[in-house]
Amino acid sequence: MSEPGMSEPFDIVIVGGGITGSAMGAVLARTGLRVHILERDKVYQDRVRGEFMVGWGVTELQRLGLQDVLTGAGAIFVERVIPYDETLPIETAEQFTLALKSLAPDVPNPLCMGHPAMCAALNKAAEAAGASVTRGVKSIKIKAGEQPEVSYRLDGRQVTLRPKLIIGADGRNSVVQRQIGVEMQHDPPHNLLGGMLVEGKTSWPQDAFSLGTEGDVHFLIFPQGEDRLRLYLCYDFADRGRFTGPDKEQNLLAAFRLKCLPQGEEISRCRPISPFHSYSNEDHWADYPMAPGVVLIGDAAGHCDPITGQGLSIGLRDVRIVSDILAQGDWRQAAFLPYVEERRERMRRLRVAGRYTATLRAEYGEAARQRRGLAQHRTNVLGFPSPTLANLFGPESLPAECFEQSTIDALFAP
Repeated sequence: MSEPGMSEPFDIVIVGGGITGSAMGAVLARTGLRVHILERDKVYQDRVRGEFMVGWGVTELQRLGLQDVLTGAGAIFVERVIPYDETLPIETAEQFTLALKSLAPDVPNPLCMGHPAMCAALNKAAEAAGASVTRGVKSIKIKAGEQPEVSYRLDGRQVTLRPKLIIGADGRNSVVQRQIGVEMQHDPPHNLLGGMLVEGKTSWPQDAFSLGTEGDVHFLIFPQGEDRLRLYLCYDFADRGRFTGPDKEQNLLAAFRLKCLPQGEEISRCRPISPFHSYSNEDHWADYPMAPGVVLIGDAAGHCDPITGQGLSIGLRDVRIVSDILAQGDWRQAAFLPYVEERRERMRRLRVAGRYTATLRAEYGEAARQRRGLAQHRTNVLGFPSPTLANLFGPESLPAECFEQSTIDALFAP
């Protein structure tokens, strides 16, 4: 950890040393730029996010030259998805197990890794590449402009830096985003999503993940290596009380005793080894995520409904595009307009896919079950266009018609 003074000649200061900020630091430092990363936490915390990287995100990871960083730190790949759901008998769901490579042979399989471990591995890679890192910073203040400025407090001292560019990578509720006045838009909250890391002997296959709906919950299960699973549950706001208070962890485990899930009883006996947190599910986005001397990336620039697990992939795409622009040597605000425009359309398409997924999987009751079965039949049997595969293979991988309202209306028509 370095402790720079006012005259430290950094080219770039990155506010936020999580996954996106550390990846950006590693990529830029490798080019010889003088990079400094500011991180609030002294130790990375498990905040129940960023555990699953879909295939198009792994492609970005590879293009950035960072895949070996994560696989060397324990990341695992999943090869197939098992569609356990109340609309299918268990035997049928297992017969419909989908090998992801069969759909898109050129797209890598998804990657699973714990969020704190991923942060630590990428931050270490940034330092190894030559970036300096300061942890435990407080009271960050940003001044945008042709000569941007960032100040903060560290161990009771005031520090001010004046780099050529500030990159805001400080996640949701971004301090940088608020201070530079970027307008953030959002959808109304749809439901709650909670998650927890568990450990225990189960028969869950470590090369597969699953997502499905039964009764009043939508569940997601991702292996984390050895005997660990990351469990997620989407539920209605009316059920908030069920997953708060001293029994919330046991109630979450008990919710996995599902008729459609053959390992449900085994999972319910696992041991929680992380905090349980839940968040409201909605999209947040900025149409113009920058100001003079400041560029936002990752969740700081807006995020999709986490039900589709796009956050890591979005952040890594941001890293690639912004770092490619910086490599051209023109750091004026106008030079980043291609990033702004690409991200705007990317996020729009992912919002359509996310809203469709939330309606399909995180609404409950008999009418919702029938609607889900009908939409899946229209997609899987009749070949109706659908935005679903954008979540795995990237929003640009599907034709524009998949993201039109008329397409969604046809899938959900009575």
